[in-house]
Formats: sequence, structure tokens, C-alpha cells
Amino acid sequence: MKLFHKLTEKYPFLKFIGNRYVLVTIFFAIWMVFIDNYSLYFEHPVLDKEIEELEANKAYYIQEIKKDSTSIRHLQNPDQTEKYAREKYYMKRQNEDIYIIEFEEDASDKEASNESL
Repeated sequence: MKLFHKLTEKYPFLKFIGNRYVLVTIFFAIWMVFIDNYSLYFEHPVLDKEIEELEANKAYYIQEIKKDSTSIRHLQNPDQTEKYAREKYYMKRQNEDIYIIEFEEDASDKEASNESL
């Protein structure tokens, strides 16, 4: 105890730090920032990054929903449905022949995109 009194006489700011309420507050702050499971220093940057990724996913899916909604609206028309079926699934009418013509530029683009996958 004499050692503490000598130190407080030499350094008066230690009297304030020696207060039990200040010590508990400092301990609590250190606990919350560094030691706790959801610490401000270690866990929050990870959670913030996760939130940014989820918001990017949300924006992407909202954009895809809008695109799909317009496609659905177009497919309500029977002529558009037939056009879509002919272009995407190569469907044909009875007694009709379909010839698929691929240009070299298109074929090389498709090969390049397949190789990148």
C-alpha cells in the first residue's frame, strides 16, 4: 500500500486510474473490444464483409427478377412464346425443316467461353 501512495504522490494521474470504477470500466472496455466472442476489433470486419456480399447478392437477384418478369410478360403473347421456343429450344412446326447456321466468330466465342468455365 505504501508503494501505491509513493507512486500516486509522484504521479498524481495514477490516483484517478486507481479508482475501482475506472478499473472496472477499463476492464470492461478491453473485454468488449478484444476478448468477447463478438469483439469489435476481430469479428465486426468479418461481419461487415459478409453484409456487403449479401447486399451485392440481393442487388443481383433483384435485377434478375426484373429481367425474368419482363420475359414472363413477353411470353404471355402466343407469338412471342413461339418465337422463344424456336430460338432457344429449336422447336419446329410440322412439315418444317430447320437449318442451324453458325458463323466462325460465334463458334470461337462459344469455345472460348466454354474453356473459361
